[in-house]
Amino acid sequence: MCSVFTLKPCNVAIAAASTITEPSWKRKYASASSQVVTNVATIAPKNRSSLLLKQLGIPHTDLRVEEIVERQSSNKEFYSSGSSSFSTDHELSRKIKPELDGEFLDESYERCREICAEYAKTFYLGTRLMTEERRKAIWAIYVWCRRTDELVDGPNADYMMTNSTVLNRWEERLEDIFVGRAYDMYDAALTHTISQFPLDIKPFRDMIDGMRMDTWKSRYQNFEELYLYCYYVAGTVGLMSVPVMGISPTSSASAQTIYDAALYLGIGNQLTNILRDVGEDALRGRVYLPQDELAQFGLSDRDVMSGKVTDGWREFMKAQITRARSYFNLAEEGASHLDDASRWPVNSTIDSVFFFLATFFFPAPGSFLCKLLKEG
Repeated sequence: MCSVFTLKPCNVAIAAASTITEPSWKRKYASASSQVVTNVATIAPKNRSSLLLKQLGIPHTDLRVEEIVERQSSNKEFYSSGSSSFSTDHELSRKIKPELDGEFLDESYERCREICAEYAKTFYLGTRLMTEERRKAIWAIYVWCRRTDELVDGPNADYMMTNSTVLNRWEERLEDIFVGRAYDMYDAALTHTISQFPLDIKPFRDMIDGMRMDTWKSRYQNFEELYLYCYYVAGTVGLMSVPVMGISPTSSASAQTIYDAALYLGIGNQLTNILRDVGEDALRGRVYLPQDELAQFGLSDRDVMSGKVTDGWREFMKAQITRARSYFNLAEEGASHLDDASRWPVNSTIDSVFFFLATFFFPAPGSFLCKLLKEG
């Protein structure tokens, strides 16, 4: 289980061999992890119902989210066609108008629409409420994110997990997309989207870093570590989406506040996916649950792998569900500041996840978690 886009296989074409060999992503991960402090007990309390899990993870300043907000909010001068401006870490930011045939471009977006409609039905219905320009852009972003996810969670995952050059090549290809060079129709749609909206490359690169994490990390010692993973593979999607959705000109909230809300929506979605896929991930030897929090409830990997429902497991899951819901509450507050044409789609997405959390967490009728979520 990787990002919010893990559903069914999707063929991915990879660019030429990469020369990127320096594992900067490991340094970035270590740097972020070193700045967080774990304050959660590792002994199961006598009264588990009184336990409060940590709600927020790594400060967004550590993730350099404010840099993304600044660049994506300065579209008039920063994103003008033909201008050149680079961030302090030399990320690509030049906007080049791609020369694409109109009929070819229409077909490119149509292909993206078909993938979104087939593999993300609820999400797709939400996009139908957007203006044409915005929904096409969201389809293009969705397809890129999905293809990125499939690199480590698709039919060729075993090969991808042992071959680091694949993700390096994919990152080089991303850089080409951001300077107007498309390798296929899906790339073409994203290239055109980038020319139309003030999208920064960092959230896309961060998502690739999240895929890299999945190639070497299968346990998360605390929520800070898990939050970092959720940011990389899902919070980034929210950051990519805000420039497309647009901020209401009458909003009194700061851009940072609105971007934080979008990031929280991604975090909430990913936490929901993690809870939904606990059994499936366990079969693959992966546990996306904080180890210290499992210990608080007297649980361990062995309990996760066995699939046995105990009182400790019930209480643990209630706490995890409560935290996931808290992120959707944070996201809902920010949705009211989006452009009028984008509020309904975002709210419909939040409502659908709330409905999912409340009733259809597991498809088996009468299953424990289904009953548990109905209770609370």
